[in-house]
Amino acid sequence: MNVTVHVPLGERAYDVRIGAGLIARAGEEIAPLLRRSRVWIVTEETVAGLHLVGLEAGLRAAGVQAAALVLPPGEGTKSWPHLIRVVEWLLEERVERRDVVLAFGGGVIGDLVGFACAIVRRGVRFVQVPTSLLAQVDSSVGGKTGINTSHGKNLVGSFHQPSLVLADIDVLGTLAPRDFRAGYGEVAKYGLLGDADFFDWLELNGPALAAGDAGLRAEAVRRSVQMKADIVVRDETEQGDRALLNLGHTFGHALEAATGYSDRLLHGEGVAIGCALAFDLSARLGLCAQEEPSRVRAHLAEMGMRCDMSDIPGDLPDVDGLVALMGQDKKVVDGQLRFILARGIGQAFVAADVPVEAVRGVLSDGLDG
Repeated sequence: MNVTVHVPLGERAYDVRIGAGLIARAGEEIAPLLRRSRVWIVTEETVAGLHLVGLEAGLRAAGVQAAALVLPPGEGTKSWPHLIRVVEWLLEERVERRDVVLAFGGGVIGDLVGFACAIVRRGVRFVQVPTSLLAQVDSSVGGKTGINTSHGKNLVGSFHQPSLVLADIDVLGTLAPRDFRAGYGEVAKYGLLGDADFFDWLELNGPALAAGDAGLRAEAVRRSVQMKADIVVRDETEQGDRALLNLGHTFGHALEAATGYSDRLLHGEGVAIGCALAFDLSARLGLCAQEEPSRVRAHLAEMGMRCDMSDIPGDLPDVDGLVALMGQDKKVVDGQLRFILARGIGQAFVAADVPVEAVRGVLSDGLDG
Protein backbone atom coordinates (compact mmCIF):
# COMPACT_ATOMS: atom_id res chain seq x y z
CA MET A 1 0.00 0.00 0.00
CA ASN A 2 1.27 3.46 -0.90
CA VAL A 3 0.99 6.47 1.39
CA THR A 4 1.36 10.19 0.73
CA VAL A 5 2.87 12.82 2.98
CA HIS A 6 1.91 16.34 1.91
CA VAL A 7 4.39 19.18 2.42
CA PRO A 8 2.16 22.29 2.59
CA LEU A 9 4.38 25.17 1.51
CA GLY A 10 1.83 27.30 -0.30
CA GLU A 11 2.73 27.70 -3.96
CA ARG A 12 5.72 25.40 -3.40
CA ALA A 13 3.66 22.59 -1.85
CA TYR A 14 4.27 19.02 -3.00
CA ASP A 15 3.59 15.40 -2.17
CA VAL A 16 5.97 12.70 -1.04
CA ARG A 17 4.71 9.32 -2.26
CA ILE A 18 6.02 6.31 -0.33
CA GLY A 19 5.48 2.68 -1.30
CA ALA A 20 6.33 -0.18 -3.62
CA GLY A 21 6.38 -0.06 -7.43
CA LEU A 22 6.59 3.71 -7.80
CA ILE A 23 9.43 3.58 -10.34
CA ALA A 24 7.36 1.28 -12.56
CA ARG A 25 4.54 3.85 -12.35
CA ALA A 26 6.79 6.89 -12.64
CA GLY A 27 5.20 8.13 -15.86
CA GLU A 28 1.71 7.95 -14.41
CA GLU A 29 2.88 9.80 -11.27
CA ILE A 30 4.84 12.51 -13.09
CA ALA A 31 2.59 13.08 -16.15
CA PRO A 32 0.27 15.57 -14.38
CA LEU A 33 3.26 17.88 -13.86
CA LEU A 34 4.38 17.93 -17.49
CA ARG A 35 3.78 20.62 -20.11
CA ARG A 36 5.34 18.36 -22.75
CA SER A 37 5.78 14.59 -22.68
CA ARG A 38 9.52 14.60 -22.03
CA VAL A 39 11.75 14.56 -18.96
CA TRP A 40 15.49 14.71 -18.29
CA ILE A 41 17.04 12.20 -15.89
CA VAL A 42 20.30 12.78 -14.03
CA THR A 43 21.61 9.70 -12.25
CA GLU A 44 24.85 7.90 -11.41
CA GLU A 45 26.46 4.72 -12.70
CA THR A 46 25.49 2.33 -9.90
CA VAL A 47 21.84 3.39 -9.85
CA ALA A 48 21.70 3.48 -13.65
CA GLY A 49 22.95 -0.10 -13.87
CA LEU A 50 20.29 -1.32 -11.44
CA HIS A 51 17.25 0.81 -12.15
CA LEU A 52 17.48 3.16 -15.16
CA VAL A 53 15.89 0.70 -17.60
CA GLY A 54 12.99 0.24 -15.19
CA LEU A 55 12.49 3.98 -14.77
CA GLU A 56 12.58 4.59 -18.52
CA ALA A 57 10.04 1.79 -19.04
CA GLY A 58 7.80 3.28 -16.37
CA LEU A 59 7.93 6.63 -18.13
CA ARG A 60 7.32 5.15 -21.59
CA ALA A 61 4.23 3.35 -20.29
CA ALA A 62 2.65 6.78 -19.83
CA GLY A 63 3.98 8.13 -23.14
CA VAL A 64 6.81 10.12 -21.55
CA GLN A 65 10.16 10.24 -23.37
CA ALA A 66 13.41 10.64 -21.45
CA ALA A 67 17.03 11.67 -21.95
CA ALA A 68 19.58 10.67 -19.32
CA LEU A 69 22.92 11.92 -18.03
CA VAL A 70 24.89 9.34 -16.02
CA LEU A 71 27.52 10.62 -13.58
CA PRO A 72 30.16 8.80 -11.52
CA PRO A 73 29.01 7.50 -8.11
CA GLY A 74 30.29 8.80 -4.79
CA GLU A 75 30.47 11.95 -2.66
CA GLY A 76 33.10 13.41 -4.99
CA THR A 77 30.37 13.96 -7.60
CA LYS A 78 28.80 16.63 -5.37
CA SER A 79 31.33 19.19 -6.59
CA TRP A 80 31.91 22.19 -8.85
CA PRO A 81 33.04 20.17 -11.93
CA HIS A 82 29.95 17.95 -11.91
CA LEU A 83 27.63 20.88 -11.17
CA ILE A 84 29.00 22.56 -14.28
CA ARG A 85 28.54 19.34 -16.25
CA VAL A 86 24.87 19.02 -15.22
CA VAL A 87 24.12 22.70 -15.87
CA GLU A 88 25.74 22.64 -19.31
CA TRP A 89 23.90 19.42 -20.21
CA LEU A 90 20.53 20.89 -19.23
CA LEU A 91 21.25 23.98 -21.30
CA GLU A 92 22.43 21.90 -24.28
CA GLU A 93 19.19 19.92 -24.00
CA ARG A 94 17.26 23.21 -24.07
CA VAL A 95 15.45 22.41 -20.84
CA GLU A 96 12.92 25.13 -20.06
CA ARG A 97 11.74 26.48 -16.71
CA ARG A 98 8.42 24.65 -16.95
CA ASP A 99 10.04 21.32 -17.83
CA VAL A 100 10.79 18.64 -15.25
CA VAL A 101 14.18 17.13 -14.41
CA LEU A 102 14.39 13.86 -12.46
CA ALA A 103 17.05 13.49 -9.75
CA PHE A 104 17.42 9.71 -9.73
CA GLY A 105 19.79 8.47 -7.06
CA GLY A 106 20.89 8.97 -3.48
CA GLY A 107 21.55 12.15 -1.58
CA VAL A 108 24.54 13.15 -3.70
CA ILE A 109 22.48 13.17 -6.89
CA GLY A 110 19.48 14.78 -5.22
CA ASP A 111 21.52 17.64 -3.77
CA LEU A 112 23.55 18.19 -6.94
CA VAL A 113 20.64 18.05 -9.39
CA GLY A 114 18.41 20.16 -7.14
CA PHE A 115 21.08 22.85 -7.02
CA ALA A 116 21.58 22.73 -10.80
CA CYS A 117 17.82 23.11 -11.27
CA ALA A 118 17.77 26.03 -8.83
CA ILE A 119 20.28 28.01 -10.88
CA VAL A 120 19.47 27.01 -14.48
CA ARG A 121 17.18 29.71 -15.91
CA ARG A 122 16.77 30.88 -12.28
CA GLY A 123 14.72 27.84 -11.45
CA VAL A 124 13.68 24.67 -13.29
CA ARG A 125 11.20 22.22 -11.76
CA PHE A 126 12.51 18.87 -10.60
CA VAL A 127 11.27 15.61 -9.11
CA GLN A 128 13.23 13.66 -6.52
CA VAL A 129 13.32 9.89 -7.10
CA PRO A 130 15.52 8.86 -4.14
CA THR A 131 17.06 5.39 -4.31
CA SER A 132 18.79 5.19 -0.91
CA LEU A 133 17.23 5.04 2.54
CA LEU A 134 19.13 8.16 3.54
CA ALA A 135 17.78 10.12 0.58
CA GLN A 136 14.22 8.84 1.08
CA VAL A 137 14.03 9.92 4.72
CA ASP A 138 16.13 13.06 4.60
CA SER A 139 17.79 14.76 1.65
CA SER A 140 14.95 14.38 -0.90
CA VAL A 141 12.51 16.31 1.32
CA GLY A 142 12.76 19.93 2.34
CA GLY A 143 14.41 21.69 -0.58
CA LYS A 144 18.02 21.87 0.63
CA THR A 145 20.34 21.55 -2.36
CA GLY A 146 24.04 22.10 -2.77
CA ILE A 147 27.59 20.89 -3.29
CA ASN A 148 30.73 20.41 -1.21
CA THR A 149 33.90 22.46 -1.61
CA SER A 150 37.42 22.19 -0.24
CA HIS A 151 36.23 24.36 2.67
CA GLY A 152 33.54 21.95 3.83
CA LYS A 153 30.32 20.10 3.17
CA ASN A 154 27.19 21.76 1.73
CA LEU A 155 28.64 25.26 2.00
CA VAL A 156 27.40 26.25 -1.49
CA GLY A 157 23.75 25.72 -2.34
CA SER A 158 20.21 27.04 -2.23
CA PHE A 159 16.71 26.19 -1.10
CA HIS A 160 14.77 24.79 -4.08
CA GLN A 161 11.75 22.61 -3.34
CA PRO A 162 10.96 19.64 -5.60
CA SER A 163 7.61 19.34 -7.35
CA LEU A 164 7.18 15.73 -6.24
CA VAL A 165 9.09 13.00 -4.38
CA LEU A 166 8.73 9.32 -5.32
CA ALA A 167 10.19 7.08 -2.58
CA ASP A 168 10.01 3.54 -3.96
CA ILE A 169 10.57 1.09 -1.09
CA ASP A 170 11.43 -1.70 -3.56
CA VAL A 171 14.78 -0.14 -4.49
CA LEU A 172 15.99 -0.35 -0.89
CA GLY A 173 16.35 -4.10 -1.43
CA THR A 174 19.22 -3.46 -3.86
CA LEU A 175 21.28 -1.38 -1.41
CA ALA A 176 24.49 -2.79 0.01
CA PRO A 177 24.00 -3.54 3.73
CA ARG A 178 26.46 -0.81 4.69
CA ASP A 179 24.57 1.79 2.65
CA PHE A 180 21.26 0.73 4.20
CA ARG A 181 22.72 0.98 7.71
CA ALA A 182 24.16 4.41 6.91
CA GLY A 183 20.70 5.61 5.90
CA TYR A 184 19.33 4.18 9.11
CA GLY A 185 21.51 6.67 10.97
CA GLU A 186 19.18 9.42 9.72
CA VAL A 187 16.07 7.38 10.64
CA ALA A 188 17.28 6.95 14.22
CA LYS A 189 18.06 10.68 14.33
CA TYR A 190 14.36 11.53 13.97
CA GLY A 191 13.45 9.52 17.05
CA LEU A 192 16.36 10.97 19.00
CA LEU A 193 15.55 14.58 18.16
CA GLY A 194 11.81 14.74 18.66
CA ASP A 195 9.87 11.50 18.98
CA ALA A 196 10.76 9.15 21.83
CA ASP A 197 7.88 6.85 20.85
CA PHE A 198 9.41 6.46 17.38
CA PHE A 199 12.77 5.56 18.93
CA ASP A 200 10.98 2.97 21.10
CA TRP A 201 9.39 1.62 17.88
CA LEU A 202 12.79 1.46 16.18
CA GLU A 203 14.33 -0.42 19.12
CA LEU A 204 11.52 -2.98 18.76
CA ASN A 205 11.36 -3.19 14.96
CA GLY A 206 14.81 -2.12 13.74
CA PRO A 207 16.27 -5.62 13.24
CA ALA A 208 13.25 -6.83 11.20
CA LEU A 209 13.29 -3.58 9.23
CA ALA A 210 16.95 -4.11 8.38
CA ALA A 211 16.22 -7.72 7.42
CA GLY A 212 13.90 -6.51 4.66
CA ASP A 213 10.35 -6.19 6.01
CA ALA A 214 8.78 -3.90 3.39
CA GLY A 215 5.89 -2.81 5.62
CA LEU A 216 8.23 -1.76 8.42
CA ARG A 217 10.51 0.01 5.97
CA ALA A 218 7.60 1.98 4.52
CA GLU A 219 6.41 2.95 7.99
CA ALA A 220 9.90 4.07 9.04
CA VAL A 221 10.19 6.20 5.89
CA ARG A 222 6.68 7.63 6.40
CA ARG A 223 7.27 8.63 10.01
CA SER A 224 10.67 10.13 9.19
CA VAL A 225 9.31 12.12 6.24
CA GLN A 226 6.29 13.32 8.22
CA MET A 227 8.51 14.62 11.01
CA LYS A 228 10.83 16.37 8.58
CA ALA A 229 7.89 17.85 6.64
CA ASP A 230 6.35 19.23 9.85
CA ILE A 231 9.64 20.90 10.78
CA VAL A 232 10.27 22.26 7.27
CA VAL A 233 6.80 23.82 7.14
CA ARG A 234 7.52 25.62 10.42
CA ASP A 235 10.96 26.80 9.31
CA GLU A 236 11.69 26.34 5.60
CA THR A 237 15.02 28.21 5.46
CA GLU A 238 16.49 27.08 8.80
CA GLN A 239 16.09 30.20 10.90
CA GLY A 240 15.00 28.23 13.98
CA ASP A 241 13.41 24.79 14.45
CA ARG A 242 14.82 23.31 11.27
CA ALA A 243 18.27 23.34 12.86
CA LEU A 244 17.06 20.43 15.02
CA LEU A 245 17.39 18.23 11.93
CA ASN A 246 21.14 18.73 12.27
CA LEU A 247 21.34 16.58 15.39
CA GLY A 248 24.68 14.76 15.09
CA HIS A 249 25.74 16.76 12.05
CA THR A 250 28.18 19.20 13.68
CA PHE A 251 30.33 16.30 14.83
CA GLY A 252 29.47 14.20 11.77
CA HIS A 253 30.41 16.81 9.18
CA ALA A 254 33.76 17.40 10.90
CA LEU A 255 34.47 13.67 10.82
CA GLU A 256 33.46 13.49 7.15
CA ALA A 257 35.84 16.35 6.36
CA ALA A 258 38.57 14.65 8.40
CA THR A 259 38.18 11.50 6.28
CA GLY A 260 38.17 13.44 3.01
CA TYR A 261 34.51 12.69 2.20
CA SER A 262 35.67 9.20 1.28
CA ASP A 263 34.40 5.67 1.73
CA ARG A 264 36.14 5.63 5.10
CA LEU A 265 32.99 7.27 6.50
CA LEU A 266 29.60 7.54 4.81
CA HIS A 267 27.36 10.51 5.65
CA GLY A 268 24.84 8.45 7.61
CA GLU A 269 27.64 6.80 9.55
CA GLY A 270 28.96 10.23 10.48
CA VAL A 271 25.47 11.25 11.60
CA ALA A 272 25.12 8.13 13.77
CA ILE A 273 28.50 8.69 15.45
CA GLY A 274 27.64 12.39 15.72
CA CYS A 275 24.34 11.62 17.46
CA ALA A 276 26.15 9.45 20.01
CA LEU A 277 28.70 12.25 20.57
CA ALA A 278 25.91 14.84 20.92
CA PHE A 279 24.36 12.72 23.67
CA ASP A 280 27.81 12.34 25.28
CA LEU A 281 28.13 16.12 25.26
CA SER A 282 24.62 16.55 26.65
CA ALA A 283 25.38 14.13 29.49
CA ARG A 284 28.73 15.82 30.21
CA LEU A 285 26.87 19.14 30.56
CA GLY A 286 24.33 17.55 32.91
CA LEU A 287 21.45 17.99 30.47
CA CYS A 288 20.45 14.32 30.25
CA ALA A 289 20.97 11.17 32.26
CA GLN A 290 24.23 9.28 31.85
CA GLU A 291 22.22 6.26 30.67
CA GLU A 292 20.96 8.03 27.53
CA PRO A 293 24.21 7.92 25.50
CA SER A 294 24.53 4.23 26.39
CA ARG A 295 21.01 3.55 25.13
CA VAL A 296 21.75 5.38 21.86
CA ARG A 297 24.91 3.37 21.30
CA ALA A 298 23.26 0.08 22.27
CA HIS A 299 20.62 0.50 19.54
CA LEU A 300 23.10 1.60 16.90
CA ALA A 301 25.33 -1.34 17.77
CA GLU A 302 22.40 -3.76 17.59
CA MET A 303 21.77 -2.47 14.07
CA GLY A 304 25.40 -3.21 13.17
CA MET A 305 26.28 0.47 12.83
CA ARG A 306 29.34 2.50 13.61
CA CYS A 307 28.73 4.46 16.80
CA ASP A 308 32.20 5.56 17.99
CA MET A 309 35.09 7.48 16.50
CA SER A 310 37.21 4.39 17.06
CA ASP A 311 35.00 2.60 14.50
CA ILE A 312 36.39 4.83 11.73
CA PRO A 313 39.34 3.15 9.96
CA GLY A 314 42.61 5.05 9.69
CA ASP A 315 43.95 8.06 11.54
CA LEU A 316 41.91 11.10 12.54
CA PRO A 317 43.09 14.65 13.32
CA ASP A 318 43.72 15.53 16.94
CA VAL A 319 41.22 17.47 19.07
CA ASP A 320 42.47 20.85 17.78
CA GLY A 321 42.12 19.64 14.18
CA LEU A 322 38.56 18.44 14.70
CA VAL A 323 37.52 21.65 16.47
CA ALA A 324 38.97 23.64 13.56
CA LEU A 325 36.92 21.58 11.09
CA MET A 326 33.79 22.29 13.13
CA GLY A 327 34.48 25.99 12.70
CA GLN A 328 33.53 25.75 9.01
CA ASP A 329 30.12 24.26 9.82
CA LYS A 330 27.06 26.09 8.47
CA LYS A 331 25.70 26.24 12.02
CA VAL A 332 28.36 28.75 13.05
CA VAL A 333 26.65 32.05 13.97
CA ASP A 334 28.72 35.15 14.81
CA GLY A 335 31.76 32.89 14.97
CA GLN A 336 30.17 30.66 17.62
CA LEU A 337 29.27 27.01 17.07
CA ARG A 338 25.70 25.95 17.67
CA PHE A 339 25.16 22.37 18.78
CA ILE A 340 21.97 20.34 18.83
CA LEU A 341 21.87 18.90 22.34
CA ALA A 342 19.26 16.82 24.16
CA ARG A 343 17.58 16.67 27.55
CA GLY A 344 16.76 13.07 26.76
CA ILE A 345 15.77 10.86 23.85
CA GLY A 346 13.21 12.79 21.79
CA GLN A 347 14.05 16.12 23.48
CA ALA A 348 16.59 17.93 21.31
CA PHE A 349 17.18 21.67 21.34
CA VAL A 350 19.58 24.22 19.81
CA ALA A 351 22.36 25.44 22.08
CA ALA A 352 24.65 28.35 21.22
CA ASP A 353 26.63 28.67 24.45
CA VAL A 354 28.38 25.30 24.68
CA PRO A 355 31.74 25.53 26.51
CA VAL A 356 34.48 24.60 24.07
CA GLU A 357 36.30 22.68 26.80
CA ALA A 358 33.31 20.34 27.10
CA VAL A 359 33.42 19.74 23.34
CA ARG A 360 37.16 19.11 23.51
CA GLY A 361 36.62 16.67 26.37
CA VAL A 362 34.08 14.64 24.39
CA LEU A 363 36.39 14.56 21.35
CA SER A 364 39.38 13.60 23.47
CA ASP A 365 37.47 10.74 25.06
CA GLY A 366 36.28 9.63 21.62
CA LEU A 367 39.77 9.65 20.16
CA ASP A 368 41.09 7.70 23.15
CA GLY A 369 38.26 5.17 22.85
